[in-house]
Amino acid sequence: MPGKVGPAELTRHVFERTGSGDDRVRQGPALGEDAAAIDVPAGTLVVSADPISLAASEVGRLGVVVACNDVAAAGADPRWLTVVCLLPTDDEDALETVTADLDAAAREHGVTIVGGHTEYVDALERPILSVTAMGFADRFVPTGGATPGDRIVLAGPAGLEGTAILASDFAEAYSVPDDTVESALSFFDELSVAPAAEILRESASAMHDPTEGGVAAGLVELARASSVDVDVDREVIPIRAETAALCRAAGVDPLRIFGSGALLATVPPAAVDGRLDALAAAGIDAAEIGVVTDNGDGAVDLDGERLTAVPTDDLYPLWEAADA
Repeated sequence: MPGKVGPAELTRHVFERTGSGDDRVRQGPALGEDAAAIDVPAGTLVVSADPISLAASEVGRLGVVVACNDVAAAGADPRWLTVVCLLPTDDEDALETVTADLDAAAREHGVTIVGGHTEYVDALERPILSVTAMGFADRFVPTGGATPGDRIVLAGPAGLEGTAILASDFAEAYSVPDDTVESALSFFDELSVAPAAEILRESASAMHDPTEGGVAAGLVELARASSVDVDVDREVIPIRAETAALCRAAGVDPLRIFGSGALLATVPPAAVDGRLDALAAAGIDAAEIGVVTDNGDGAVDLDGERLTAVPTDDLYPLWEAADA
C-alpha cells in the first residue's frame, strides 16, 4: 500500500543499515526522528543532493556515488548521507534490495546514512532516490573558481557512466562484441571521483564532476560558473576503447553522454605536472586537456566547435526512441 513504510519494516531494513558508523552522529535514523544531529567542529560543511531513478539492483549504489562525487568535487571528504527513498507499491522486494545496496555502497565509500524518508508510491514503476551527501572541507573548491591561464585537467576517462548505461540498456540493439559489453558494464564500479579529488583539491582553483551531458556539458558549466572562456583539445581527452565502440554503434558523442567517473579541474600552470604525476601514481587516467583563455561569458572552444549552452545528453533520444 502507498504511504510511509511501517515501524517494523524500518527497524528491520533501514535502521541497522547505516554504513560505516560515526561517533559524531548525535541523532541518526530512528522512529519519529525527522532530522539528524551531527556534532561538528568549526569548519566548512559541504552538502549536495541528487535524485536518481534506476532498477532496484543498481539505484542505491549509484545514488551514493553520485551524491558523494559532488561533495568530493568541492574539496570535501564525503562523510554523511540522508536518503529519500520512494518505492513502487507493487514491488515487494524493492525495499530489501535498495536498502541492502545503499548499506553496501555506504560502507564501501566510508560514509554513514544518518536519516531520510522511505515511502511507497502507487505511480512509480521503479525506485526513486534523493540522496544528500555532507562532508567537511579544509579548503572549499568551487566550480566557479577558474582564472585565465589555468590549465584544465580531466582525471578519469570521459563517458564512463554513459558507456555502462549503453551496455546495460541498449547493447542488444547494436552489433558490439559480448566481451566489450561485459567490460563496459563493469564501469558502474568505477564512478567515484573522490580519489582524484583528494589529489587535485590542494592545487585546484575549480573542480566539477561532469554528469548529465558529459564532459562537454561539464566544461560549459565550469566556464559559465567562472565567467571565463576555455580552449579544449578533444584529441587528448581520455576515452576508453569500450566507450568508443559503443558510442560509435549508437551514433552518440562520448563527450556528450553521462560522465560520472571523471573530474574536471583547473590548475595553475606550475602545479599541473605534479598533480598529473600524483594521479598517475594512483592509477588514475588523466590528461591536461586545455586552458582557460580569458575572462568571458563561459564559451568553450572544442577543436573549433564553439559551445555557449550546456549540451543535452545524447542518451535521452535513445530512451525516447526505445519507449516510442
